[in-house]
Amino acid sequence: MPKVLVVDDDANIRELVRLYLEDEGIEVVQKGNGAEALEYAENYPPDLVVLDIMMPGMDGWALCARLRELGDMPVLMITAKGEPADRIKGFKLGTDDYLVKPFDAMELALRVKALLKRYRIAYSQTVHLGDLRLDRKSYQVVNKDGLKLTLPMKEFELIYKLGSYPGQLFTRNHLIAEIWGIDYEGDERTVDVHIKRLRERFAEHESDFRIVTLRGLGYRLEVYRD
Repeated sequence: MPKVLVVDDDANIRELVRLYLEDEGIEVVQKGNGAEALEYAENYPPDLVVLDIMMPGMDGWALCARLRELGDMPVLMITAKGEPADRIKGFKLGTDDYLVKPFDAMELALRVKALLKRYRIAYSQTVHLGDLRLDRKSYQVVNKDGLKLTLPMKEFELIYKLGSYPGQLFTRNHLIAEIWGIDYEGDERTVDVHIKRLRERFAEHESDFRIVTLRGLGYRLEVYRD
């Protein structure tokens, strides 16, 4: 599931965007100002950022420039400024798309999906691992014969996260923050325990995929057969 960071000092707009994006199977993280958004993006890089320009403190212009220093993530600006000069400035700073307030929330959702597709980021609520299909709507794993296995929620979220980004390294701290939450007070070995359970559950599917340990770094899921 892709993660979109929505940055706007208007809580009503953030909530509206969240509702429409979550309906499309997209995870949403909300921040009310540029400084908080930048700190979050530095530690937990999102797949896409939707940001407002007119915010107190660090405005959207400055935030967009700083995000570009972090990597090549798509950025969509939403703003009350509709002048051509403002749009040009946004594109020069690296924004990928631009919407002027008031905007249609469905249009924003469609633009977000188009950007994710352009950047080859999947937004489906299903992930395929060989003959297995992970269905996030039901938290079930379905095999080629239609047999269904319901996993404990944390186990499902863990394999779904790894399976959504095959080949990508995830640190234990990153996985804890994403799946258990940044306020989780347990041990990072929780991840190791859940990985061990997943390996045992899907041992017979090692020809399709495997969860690999990178010592001192974390885990990644490698797919051998789509």
